[in-house]
Amino acid sequence: MTATTDGSTGAANLRAASASDPTESTTAADDMFAVARLAAERSVEHLLGRQDEQGWWKGDLATNVTMDAEDLLLRQFLGIQDPDTVKAAARFIRGEQLGDGTWNTFYEGPPDLSATIEAYVALRLAGDRPSDPHMIRAAGWVREQGGIAESRVFTRIWLALFGWWKWDDLPELPPELMFFPKWVPLNIYDFGCWARQTIVPLTIVSAKRPVRPAPFALDELHTDPACPNPPKPTASANSWDGVFQRLDKALHLYHKVAPRRLRGMAMNAAARWIIERQENDGCWGGIQPPAVYSVIALHLLGYDLDHPVMRAGLESLDRFTVWREDGARMVEACQSPVWDTCLATIALADAGVSPDHPALVRAADWMLGEEIVRPGDWSVRRPELAPGGWAFEFHNSNYPDIDDTAEVVLALRRVRHPDPARIEAAIERGVRWNLGMQSRDGAWGAFDADNTSPFPNRLPFCDFGEVIDPPSADVTGHVVEMLAVEGRSSDPRTRRGVDWLLAEQEATGAWFGRWGVNYIYGTGSVVPALIAAGLPAAHPSVRRACDWLKSVQNDDGGWGEDLRSYREEKWIGHGSSTASQTAWALLALLAAGERESRSVERGVAWLAETQQADGSWDEPHFTGTGFPWDFSINYHLYRQVFPLTALGRYVYGDPFATAAGIGAGGGSGKGA
Repeated sequence: MTATTDGSTGAANLRAASASDPTESTTAADDMFAVARLAAERSVEHLLGRQDEQGWWKGDLATNVTMDAEDLLLRQFLGIQDPDTVKAAARFIRGEQLGDGTWNTFYEGPPDLSATIEAYVALRLAGDRPSDPHMIRAAGWVREQGGIAESRVFTRIWLALFGWWKWDDLPELPPELMFFPKWVPLNIYDFGCWARQTIVPLTIVSAKRPVRPAPFALDELHTDPACPNPPKPTASANSWDGVFQRLDKALHLYHKVAPRRLRGMAMNAAARWIIERQENDGCWGGIQPPAVYSVIALHLLGYDLDHPVMRAGLESLDRFTVWREDGARMVEACQSPVWDTCLATIALADAGVSPDHPALVRAADWMLGEEIVRPGDWSVRRPELAPGGWAFEFHNSNYPDIDDTAEVVLALRRVRHPDPARIEAAIERGVRWNLGMQSRDGAWGAFDADNTSPFPNRLPFCDFGEVIDPPSADVTGHVVEMLAVEGRSSDPRTRRGVDWLLAEQEATGAWFGRWGVNYIYGTGSVVPALIAAGLPAAHPSVRRACDWLKSVQNDDGGWGEDLRSYREEKWIGHGSSTASQTAWALLALLAAGERESRSVERGVAWLAETQQADGSWDEPHFTGTGFPWDFSINYHLYRQVFPLTALGRYVYGDPFATAAGIGAGGGSGKGA
């Protein structure tokens, strides 16, 4: 039996043959290798064709319609509505509405109350009438869920800006937080960087409590318009919820008596903090929400729209938009060029592209130019640590992240650059910075060290997702893998990371995924790291992880996990097969020496069968995580880079297996 020129047909035939006639298993395995190699070659060609001439890759980053709705609300608040923008945004929002009139926050996910309310209000701003059938369905569902009163705090803040909700009925967030020293609980550095960048401008908004004239009423979104915010019982004073509810009541009283001079000083301190962190492109932190709230906050303090800070901020928001062929306009919450570029570089190199290929050299040059060589907020807790990391976005000098830095180092190590000394110096700085960002427990968070305070998440204000940045298994796994590749497997800091990972393994054999969905991502990140760090494939933790992955493989040969696994145990490891999640499972199994296993062959066959004619994969499901359950992401390049990496390692083996002292878990030299 030989592989056909159609990889999908060949994979299907091979899988059927080996299942029906075990004597053909060796031949089928050889031919599966040929099918995988063909699929990898197609994928390489596709990915090379997507590289920007400057050397970077970037896929769209899709989230949910609250980004688009809040963009329209911002324009309404500032009085800068543009008819074409409003029309295009409304087209996108309408296109995302479900049949029952609601909106969800991820593909095939359940309806979401806050997203539905914000989308509904945005469409009303765009001219849709409450009597339109799609609006009637949406409003009816909102009332069934308890109305606006049951929505998240951020939704109600947006409504308060127009008098659709009372500021007194929102949690208080005083700007005097700016004066809390870093050793005091609830100082701004107790919050994760994404929350910190959002909360600081919102303290100004909370203090100013602006109200713009509402262009219409929203009575149809209340269960009882005469009583839009029904009273709720206060939790027991002996509970943390009760303590923080009473603290919020005290802060409301303080708002009424706050010394004007002190409050003014606090708001000015917040404004300075915001302006100091504006990036060269005008954005804040490279993510959309802090930019939106920073613009509002500064505007409330008297910065007019022509002020250079404001003009640059508004212009930066336009760069978060994706205009589609049908005329719709989608707003990205963030952009991921550094992350996409390092992952694409790894994928291409592992799929046999020459280390000195011009595309890889261009990518390395671009990544080298993105290195952050000045201190940022991370240095508050690590003041003696020299900079040397990479961020996620085009412009984000204040917040390099540990995950990107680890993967950039792994990518640079794969490139044969004409200036090797420059590569080595950058890698050395990145390794040093990552080691310096290790938390006390031996693991790594994403942006800060030891960002583990239990208090921020308890604030009534903070119901919008995770607001702290504790260590996670996926980030720690990537750092440990990088350190092992750099010859630091025996470093005590690496061993502490390994020990932490072993202790974090769940009873099932899987690891929780903080930044990807979910246990498949966590397990796919950790197993290659443990093997790279010297654990044998026969280690009990590795075997339990492999057994779990095999147990949750879908009947079609792929793997998938629904985002509902963050809330419901029955979804753990279960969901429609996706290209990225299938690849994550394969990366773990290949690292553990399972190249010849039936599970790996079936997974590789699924990737080959589902590959499209242009060498790409389609993936409507969301497999990226911003906040577990609360904010989900579809990275459009995940469906390309991770399958290619898995196919490459199936064909060629792990490029660093020998260097790291590992038994080659994949590849028997056939691809050489």
